[in-house]
Amino acid sequence: MTLTKESFHGDLPPSSEAAKVGMDSSREKEASLMQSVTRTGAVVPQKRAVGRLVMHSMAMFGREFCYAVEAAFVTPVLLSVGLPKNLYSLVWLISPVLGFVLQPVVGSASDHCTCNWGRRRPYILGLGIIMLLGMTLYLNGDVIISAFIAERDKQRTWAIVITMLGVVLFDFAADFIDGPIKAYLFDVCSHQDKEKGLHYHALFTGLGGALGYLTGAMDWGQTVLVYSLASEFQVIFFFAALVFLICLTVHLHSIPEVPLRYENEETKFLLEVSESYKYSSIEKEMKNGYLKSTCTEIKTAAEPGKCTVTSRVEDQRRMTLKSLLKTLLSMPPHYRYLCVSHLFGWMAFLANMLFFTDFMGQVVYQGSPYAPHNSTLYLTYKTGVEMGCWGLCINAISSSVYSYLQKILLPYIGLKGLYFIGYLLFGLGTGLIGLFPNVYSTLALCSLFGVMSSTLYTVPFHLIAEYHREEESLKLQDEEQAGEHRRGKGIDCAALTCMVQLAQIILGVGLGLLVSVAGSSVTVISASTVALVGCCFVAFCVRYVE
Repeated sequence: MTLTKESFHGDLPPSSEAAKVGMDSSREKEASLMQSVTRTGAVVPQKRAVGRLVMHSMAMFGREFCYAVEAAFVTPVLLSVGLPKNLYSLVWLISPVLGFVLQPVVGSASDHCTCNWGRRRPYILGLGIIMLLGMTLYLNGDVIISAFIAERDKQRTWAIVITMLGVVLFDFAADFIDGPIKAYLFDVCSHQDKEKGLHYHALFTGLGGALGYLTGAMDWGQTVLVYSLASEFQVIFFFAALVFLICLTVHLHSIPEVPLRYENEETKFLLEVSESYKYSSIEKEMKNGYLKSTCTEIKTAAEPGKCTVTSRVEDQRRMTLKSLLKTLLSMPPHYRYLCVSHLFGWMAFLANMLFFTDFMGQVVYQGSPYAPHNSTLYLTYKTGVEMGCWGLCINAISSSVYSYLQKILLPYIGLKGLYFIGYLLFGLGTGLIGLFPNVYSTLALCSLFGVMSSTLYTVPFHLIAEYHREEESLKLQDEEQAGEHRRGKGIDCAALTCMVQLAQIILGVGLGLLVSVAGSSVTVISASTVALVGCCFVAFCVRYVE
């Protein structure tokens, strides 16, 4: 049966009774759930306060803080537990391979999640817990094993296994969590607030990274905390876990989500019939039997008593991996071109960042990591690595500053200009570092790394939001349902995030071999070349919405 206004007017209670039903809900919950609904079913989220957007961005602060801690300590931790060199590539390849395979699956699952808490937050919470578990294992693996195993040889073996598992879990969850966070922002914000939210994400990403690198650069061995805990690694873990837990909690309570069951077509139509009804009121009316007769008329033959409003969602939840791959392959060409440009960007960025401290130690400072530890060459190399950490801190700070400048530049040069400039400046900067390796010029050019970082975290997702808004506008003009036969934002954000894992896989397989043959100087030259190729791709292949 087709739902019509006449069929519902006869069953709806008087306005006074409906008002009484809605009185039980708190004002804050009603305000967060109430959204404007058009006749075609397009939901326009309400305007969000700046404080709410800042709270939403705290997840990126905590994530990047933990990322910086990992970048500073994961190599010393792996060396301290005695990990063989032939297992290094395995550690860095497992996580991106898992992420590349599972990221679209989780993105699609979050698009069709019917949890009362919302579609994205359950996945963000789960991935946050996995991040904490991974960080616990790789920073405390040897301590945990020594508490359970007394035999020295077994301690070493199991410490390596636990530490490797921790690194894989942490990288997997930290890479994964970015997609649901971006989709969560797109779901609950208007187009203008999406722009603000992405800029705040980039700002707090840079601040979190800067604070994380500074925390790693401090000498905690002389503080009171190190006497209370087992080692410096436990002190770092304490601060990182505390910061991440606070940021994750603030993020999850930032902006309430509307459960998926309220976003189907029939419920939107119910909201259109009576603007004074809140979501909670409709749900209570359905439970109290006000809509019993209508629900009975539209029930399915296979399961009597169930409305088709839920059967469609149940069908979507049964999406198989085969249909998911079909969805990804059927993406419009401009989505695929955006993914390719994102891949170029992350390949260039990671090629430089993963080996930058080693480049500073070997090429800029002319030290050697293979020399005896009491030799001048090794001490010089160590000084270069420490200076490289300060360069990464400059990168994080410049990323925060540039994320603010993006809001000023956007009206003048548009998304295309921002995208092009980010790739161009990074390509030129890394090329100059490779050709003229000098301490002061290299540190100054590290600020251009932050321009690229901020660009990768904002512009591609901004373009995804533009594409979705354009598609919804076209469907509204054709008088179609805005939510019908379209991919969710979650799977598109997941497809972009997959490019990060693919870049890690490509670099893990190819760049390590190049470094072993030609030295660390090849990393910055490779990064510059890939960035400039990506710059051309961004200029001529990526589609921008007018």
